[in-house]
Amino acid sequence: MRESPTRPIAPSPLLSGVQQFSISSFWFATNLLWGALLIVVIPSQMKRLAPKHPAETTGLLLGIAALSAVVIPLVVGPLSDRCMSKWGRRRPYMAAGVGINLLGLALVWAAGNYLNLALYFVGYFIIQIGNNIATGAYSGVIPDIVPEGQKGEASGWMAAMSQLGTVLGVVSSGLLMNARQPTAAFAVMAVSLTLFLGITLVGVRERPRISPPEPITVLDFLKRLWISPRKHPDFAWVWITRALVVMGLWTVQEFMQFYLTDVVGVPESRKEISAAMVLTIALICATVTGLLGGKLSDRVGRKKVVYVANGAVALTCIAFLLHHSLAYTAVVAGFFGLAYGAYYSVDWALACDVLPSKEDAAKDMAVWHISMTLPQTIILPISGLLLGSFGRTVTHTPTGIVTHYAFAGFAAIFTLAAIFLLLGALLLRNVRGVR
Repeated sequence: MRESPTRPIAPSPLLSGVQQFSISSFWFATNLLWGALLIVVIPSQMKRLAPKHPAETTGLLLGIAALSAVVIPLVVGPLSDRCMSKWGRRRPYMAAGVGINLLGLALVWAAGNYLNLALYFVGYFIIQIGNNIATGAYSGVIPDIVPEGQKGEASGWMAAMSQLGTVLGVVSSGLLMNARQPTAAFAVMAVSLTLFLGITLVGVRERPRISPPEPITVLDFLKRLWISPRKHPDFAWVWITRALVVMGLWTVQEFMQFYLTDVVGVPESRKEISAAMVLTIALICATVTGLLGGKLSDRVGRKKVVYVANGAVALTCIAFLLHHSLAYTAVVAGFFGLAYGAYYSVDWALACDVLPSKEDAAKDMAVWHISMTLPQTIILPISGLLLGSFGRTVTHTPTGIVTHYAFAGFAAIFTLAAIFLLLGALLLRNVRGVR
């Protein structure tokens, strides 16, 4: 039997609700950060920082910076496994990562205030680096310290805190940016990261390593990351189909604020709060089906849920183009959320069903996670350019330049999103080992 790298202790007692809350608190903070930045703050500020090409610049910024989300977790996860710090294996990386994240937030805040686009790119890239260092290590906390019989409960806490963080990030930033209080919006993100990191650091009782890790070369490390599609075709097809679904979602998600002003006709002064309202409706509806979809898939099979859910999400992408009132858009967003929540609830279980090795589950899940991050790098710049290629109207107003994109551009990206989503469902038929 392999010797445990951490200090031997008595069997873990069951965790209380307070402890579960502490362990998952940082998921709340990091999802609040991304909900605020990606849905509200960045699209809003790009209209001032790059007024003639806001969508293209948004896509380029998010796409380039997402490269760090592809690479860093693959490196930090194994490094934290091997960490010999007396503070534990995960906590040093989490604290350092949040420190870097806060520096990036300060730079992005300053860049937004002084309209410095180059500094904005630098600051956002630093945010991505810091947050991925923190979460790359943090992802190992639940497997490390949660007793086997409470893993499901811990996953529920993680999902609930993540969803709640996203909703509050969207709502708080929407209200504050709409009130022209960007400093307050950034303060909420910074305070949330600091406060909830502190709760998690105090609540997580890590066991430091007692034996040094075995030496490993860079080449050996890279070899361990490779999962052969020939040997594990089901894993490969699940990876591909998930990447297609994520590609579809990111094709349109970051441009909803532009859609609301340019197609629906929401005034520029109300764009942030309107985007927050629409996305909050979608997230609430996704929570409802997210709680039900996993149990349903246990009964009828994972693939059937994915077929129906992806087909429904694809239909809502087309439905957005059929009518252009805010009320109609909110209703379609609700249906979008219901369908997406059902898919998301099965997504994790489907991956677990096809893992190549239960012993290397953490490494395999890190490879699977690339199917969520890599598509952002690919599709976001393409979507921004595609949206702009169908024409725009540039208007000079007393408050500055305002750019509106043509309806044909939105029709193109919503249609492309529907195609990706349908392919994600159809190609799942190639998975043989899961019903």
